[in-house]
Amino acid sequence: MKAPRLFQPPRQRGAAILTAMLTVVLVATLASAMLWQQWRGVEVETAQRTRVQSSWVLTGALDWARLILREDARQGGADHLAEPWAVPLAPARLSTFLAAERGQALVTDEVDPGQEAFLSGQMQDMQARLNVTNLLDNGKLHDPSVAAWGRLFKHLKLPESELLALSQALLRSQDMRAAGQEGGSRPLQPQGVDDLRWLGLSAASLQTLRPFITVLPVRTPVNLNTAPAEVLLASVPGLDMALAQRLVQARASRHMATLMDADQLVGKPEVRFDANLHGVASRFFSVTGQLRLGGSTVQEVSLLQRDGLDVKTLSRHREVVSDVAPTLQ
Repeated sequence: MKAPRLFQPPRQRGAAILTAMLTVVLVATLASAMLWQQWRGVEVETAQRTRVQSSWVLTGALDWARLILREDARQGGADHLAEPWAVPLAPARLSTFLAAERGQALVTDEVDPGQEAFLSGQMQDMQARLNVTNLLDNGKLHDPSVAAWGRLFKHLKLPESELLALSQALLRSQDMRAAGQEGGSRPLQPQGVDDLRWLGLSAASLQTLRPFITVLPVRTPVNLNTAPAEVLLASVPGLDMALAQRLVQARASRHMATLMDADQLVGKPEVRFDANLHGVASRFFSVTGQLRLGGSTVQEVSLLQRDGLDVKTLSRHREVVSDVAPTLQ
């Protein structure tokens, strides 16, 4: 007689299949995470390498600009827009310069388009603009400079109330007693054009004024050889826009070596130039360098001061203008 067969539950094949699927999903997830970490590390290293390379190239471009200004000072004379420093550098492929330096011809097929570097830049005369520092003289408002700013505001159709607010804020920034008064506060002195928003200028007015104004560490005259017609109109009493534009056209064929040349070009006895407010040479220049490397474009703006053959850097500001690389978090 056979023993009775005990009850056995059926094999749970469904649970085994589900376990196998979960294992596959887990392995795939871990593999994806590892690939992401590896990709992220490569992107971070690539971005860092690009920043370092851009820094070296832009530093070299700044040294080159300083050399140009030094050689220009060695030649002497007035500063005008026909000199080498005023010629902008169009986007140029750096590999072309390297090949020329080695005496070789550039083979474009051997260059990786993703690693191509293009350098461009320009130099601007900061004394071609109205200087905010000129508004004050020995702790007081400088009336001729305030009048010049008033003419510029009127020509650009900007509210004069903002100019008044700016002037008063600049006065308070130099008033040592304001900080000690009860409830009083002294605004910080501006270090750049963007700082003027703290002193009463609206964003719209600042955007309109930006091409015609600057903030320099000392008082400076306006260079008649480089200033645009709007700045000439503002800085020279009695000058109208038609005469300012005619002066700009006349200096294109023959720059002004002295203020007497400016008097002759204008040809009006009632329009006189002041040696304290106007000049034909400059000490302060802005250098803008832009490097496009792969998908990134880095721009650096530097302010240079030239005293004789000594050219020193007062400030440097660098920013990434565009970057098509993915955002890393």
